Amino acid sequence: MNSIQILEKLISFNTVSSNSNLDIISYCEKILKDAGAKITLIKNKEETKANLFATIGPVDQPGIILSGHTDVVPVTNQKWNTNPFELTEIDNKLYGRGTADMKSFVACALYAASKASSMNLRTPLHFSFSYDEEIGCVGVRSLIEMLKNSSTNPLFCIVGEPTSMQVMSGHKGKVNASVLIKGKEAHSALTTKGLNSIYLATEFIQGIQNIQTNLINNSTHDNDFEVPYTTLQVGKIEGGVAVNIVPSSSSLLFEIRSLHSDDPNLILNDIKNLSEKIVKSHIDKFPNTKIEINVTSQYPALNTMKNSDVISFLNGLTGNNSVQKVSFGTEGGLFSNELNIETAICGPGSMNQGHKPNEYIEKAQIDLCDQMLENLLDKLEEGL
Repeated sequence: MNSIQILEKLISFNTVSSNSNLDIISYCEKILKDAGAKITLIKNKEETKANLFATIGPVDQPGIILSGHTDVVPVTNQKWNTNPFELTEIDNKLYGRGTADMKSFVACALYAASKASSMNLRTPLHFSFSYDEEIGCVGVRSLIEMLKNSSTNPLFCIVGEPTSMQVMSGHKGKVNASVLIKGKEAHSALTTKGLNSIYLATEFIQGIQNIQTNLINNSTHDNDFEVPYTTLQVGKIEGGVAVNIVPSSSSLLFEIRSLHSDDPNLILNDIKNLSEKIVKSHIDKFPNTKIEINVTSQYPALNTMKNSDVISFLNGLTGNNSVQKVSFGTEGGLFSNELNIETAICGPGSMNQGHKPNEYIEKAQIDLCDQMLENLLDKLEEGL
């Protein structure tokens, strides 16, 4: 099988994060076993999902990790012209959920594993396939903990997120948080007897906007990013029951996308101080006033130096000379921060097509990825 034939099978698995990924992991495991790989599965507590870590080549040498995630974002309420879980070719483009983000890289990695089975690799090749990346890089953490406690000592990590096969050295970190706001219910004809939780929410949101303005004006900028500063955004707000009731509770979701130079925990402290100030201004009259902030997921920024060995290595494999940074997040920050592995991002397809209806990848991108991984295998056979 070639990469596109493998991709066709990978697309057929509906691995939206709310579903199990065990079937796709089982399929990957079979290909890797046939290639002679040593395989470890790390399941979640419910045993409904699993990470896979595999090695081809000597286990006593530092190797290269190819990292990809097996989950995809939902297709709910999206208008597709094709079946999102059936690979469809139109005009040299392959359509399907996950073609860009990021099953094409996983397919190319599995094809490379098949090729490696007939080679004598002096430097090992590792495969890291994780679950629940799309909801905050959740699943890979148990795989990383396993690596912390193993004798495996990887040299580099290549995260195959879609970069149009350009080498990327970094991305921002991210914090997702939910906020529950409590006021006091009252009849709308007697508004002074209640505390409008929606008003509290708007005051809170205005405070977040003020923190954002301060970051724009006073923090470090990184012009390698399209948006060169740390950003805060409120993405969802809910509250109220009826127009004639002063709402007692509201909720919202916000995120922080932080540069490596900005500590997101310090920004969170500013937001918590903001919430305490709002509560304090009302609590004497309304003692049950609350603003509760709960961090639901978090991953660190990736900031690999442009003159690092992994960047030079990847530029050599791809024939590229440029180095950029991506706006979206990846598992790369965790590999770099938690395991101290030099990490870079390079994979087929573009995130311009990711997460959208009629997601696709150009066949030429898969060819370029196959060539990069073939060059990688040649290097590993020679030994690094």
